[in-house]
Amino acid sequence: MPAASENAVELIQLAAAAADAKNALDPVALDVAGRLPLTDAFLLLSGRTERNVLAIAEAVEDRLLEAGVKALRREGRSEGRWVLLDFGDIVVHVFHEEDRLYYSLERLWKDCPVIPVNLPVRDAAE
Repeated sequence: MPAASENAVELIQLAAAAADAKNALDPVALDVAGRLPLTDAFLLLSGRTERNVLAIAEAVEDRLLEAGVKALRREGRSEGRWVLLDFGDIVVHVFHEEDRLYYSLERLWKDCPVIPVNLPVRDAAE
């Protein structure tokens, strides 16, 4: 079964770190390369409010653009409940906490391998 490319795994780490800097919750990365022909990995993130969801999505998009990767498609920005950012090799889903529970993508893709997300260690004072 195909596995996510090295580039996809690197992009997941960059996106997760950018999201973490905006207080994203529960990052989960899934290797969907064996199941979907259009992308290698999903990164699922949550925000506590609509404003937080939008800030997380913006930070992810800005960080990947700095790395030379432009979003091919973005959806959901107007509502701030579920923002989808398609970067080709990865697709980032930023959910409001309630919507993430409702749609439960982790459950839908439970048979896909998890990609470890390595976040920077935060100072306890933060």
